[in-house]
Amino acid sequence: MKFLKDFNFKDKRVLVRFGFDVPLKDGQVTNDFRIRTGVPTIEYLLNQGAKVILLTHLGRPNGQVVEELRVDPIGQKLAQLIDKPVKKLDDCIGSAVVQAIEQMKSGQVILLENVQFHPGEKTKDPSFINLLASLADFFVFEAFGQAHRDYASISGLSKKMPSCAGLLLEKEIENLHQTMDKTEHPFVVIIGGVKISTKIKVIKNYLAKADNLILGGALANTVIRAKGFAIGKSIIEEEMVAQAEKLELTNNKLHIPVDVVASADPTGKSSSRIAPVGKTEPEEMILDIGPDTVHLFNQIIAQAKMIVWNGPMGLFEVGAFNSGSEQVARAVAQSSAFSLVGGGDTICLLGELDLLDKIDHVSTGGGAMLKFLVNEKLPGIEALK
Repeated sequence: MKFLKDFNFKDKRVLVRFGFDVPLKDGQVTNDFRIRTGVPTIEYLLNQGAKVILLTHLGRPNGQVVEELRVDPIGQKLAQLIDKPVKKLDDCIGSAVVQAIEQMKSGQVILLENVQFHPGEKTKDPSFINLLASLADFFVFEAFGQAHRDYASISGLSKKMPSCAGLLLEKEIENLHQTMDKTEHPFVVIIGGVKISTKIKVIKNYLAKADNLILGGALANTVIRAKGFAIGKSIIEEEMVAQAEKLELTNNKLHIPVDVVASADPTGKSSSRIAPVGKTEPEEMILDIGPDTVHLFNQIIAQAKMIVWNGPMGLFEVGAFNSGSEQVARAVAQSSAFSLVGGGDTICLLGELDLLDKIDHVSTGGGAMLKFLVNEKLPGIEALK
């Protein structure tokens, strides 16, 4: 794998694929962590006299133009952070894009439109890859959070042009390798979030490698259901129940909620209650972990020497259901263990609580981080080798 130091970028067009998939509210970036992590690479390239062309995705537009998912707010935030103008274009391919890049001077920055507005991104369309590759002389990959996706701008461009890892990706790989090579015990892994389908493989892997594996969030609902407990109208992946049943559900290392916060209303405007697992009413949803579960999880976290965490414990975006995630976040931050945390929602949560600086390494990847740590091959990184 090559790195920035291996190339001379003076007067060259450099296309950098970032993962600036940040939360927005009223057209403003509400958490700029992922943008800030990209600044060192941008400044390095500007100092080298490059013409810097930035590419990212935002949200899930599914191959269509979605006005609310245009990347203008990212360009505005980035301009503030690097204290330089960032010219935002209205597409990522086409004659207007080619013309704007032809007119670039060294030391200037262009931000292309959301790459996922084009269906060719996810289908890895060769003609789309060729159009992107024609825009630049070099390709720099920095979107570690998307490295597990086999998309055009993730794993396709590296095969078409001189390519390397950026400073952020280099740091991610270094820190994650350190975690893998120097695992300390007790080793605790915390996995939350919504989908168990994207994490079932790593859950099985960590059940073998970790001393304790904590599951929370909606993905734990699928495991609770697999154990035969009532979950009411809780979010689950019905098609994954059979897979969850194959997990070692009686393994003493596996910890799932023992009590939950249940409500018929996920907006938090109606009443909610603490219920033992299995005692959820038919019209209720599991929306957070309960106090006994928080106590249990925090006892396990307190004994850890190394912690890996990805995914919140409940619907943390709603005030009535954020207590479990918040208390687990504080326990991880206060722990003397080496802590490695990743994933967009988890980063947002830690940012809101002003705890990011209490974590030893905050990864820009969630699913990518978990897969890297159990030696799964990530297309975005494999393509650079």
